[in-house]
Amino acid sequence: MYPNEITEIFIYPVKSLRGISLKTSYAGIRGLRYDRRWMIVDQNGHFLSQRKFPQMTTFDVTLLDQGFEINHSDDKILVPFNISTQDRIPVCIWKSNLIVCRADKEINQWFSDHLNFSCCLVYMDDSVNRSVSSKYQVNNENVSFADGFPYLIIGEASLLDLNSRLKIKLPMNRFRPNFVFSSGAAFEEDCFGIFEVGQAKFKAVKPCARCIITTTDQSTGVRGHEPLSTLSEYRKKDNNVLFGQNLICLQEGAVQLGDKIILHEEK
Repeated sequence: MYPNEITEIFIYPVKSLRGISLKTSYAGIRGLRYDRRWMIVDQNGHFLSQRKFPQMTTFDVTLLDQGFEINHSDDKILVPFNISTQDRIPVCIWKSNLIVCRADKEINQWFSDHLNFSCCLVYMDDSVNRSVSSKYQVNNENVSFADGFPYLIIGEASLLDLNSRLKIKLPMNRFRPNFVFSSGAAFEEDCFGIFEVGQAKFKAVKPCARCIITTTDQSTGVRGHEPLSTLSEYRKKDNNVLFGQNLICLQEGAVQLGDKIILHEEK
């Protein structure tokens, strides 16, 4: 069944905090504009995520003209787009060791107070290069602070298929995609190759192996057993539970809700 159109677009400006739903965005090589360009690290510079700290999803993020407003328990702080590039520190995310920009003391103290341990917010400016695994590169693509790939796409029918097997239906935000599309058959995205959306061009490079974050309620931070328990019964391969497709961007450009997905024929 030929896929239809983009029905949802999401960015996650600060890694592992709540996402933002958009009507339009700009797809760059390392991700959608603003997507996971900020990240919280501990005193040793190691990245923090919902894997170990599910309470990170209780931080709400709102896009404003001058930056992002972060809200936690009715306490707000503004994270400006323009973080100073002078104060840099070493950080580690998975196998990547990077030198990135550190936010000011007020912002870092705010996050430390609400997470109840010392941490700081860092920013990846355009001078920082973090490569996609060479196994999946086409033209030396970079990635932001996302786990491994700049984009994730999931079809609506894939979630419908999963929910038909669950006692309690789950929302799409459990899987934190960038793009959601209307589709006629479950897991159509498994068969994607090169395709266009709006002015941008993408390549599906590997199925997304899912982790414990999918079991975390993105509204409350409460963790359960689903959907991994059910997905492992029919979406497990090589000891990985698969749901959604990771993408790289071959051509930058604007994307918006309603854009058709134009698949390229395999040569």
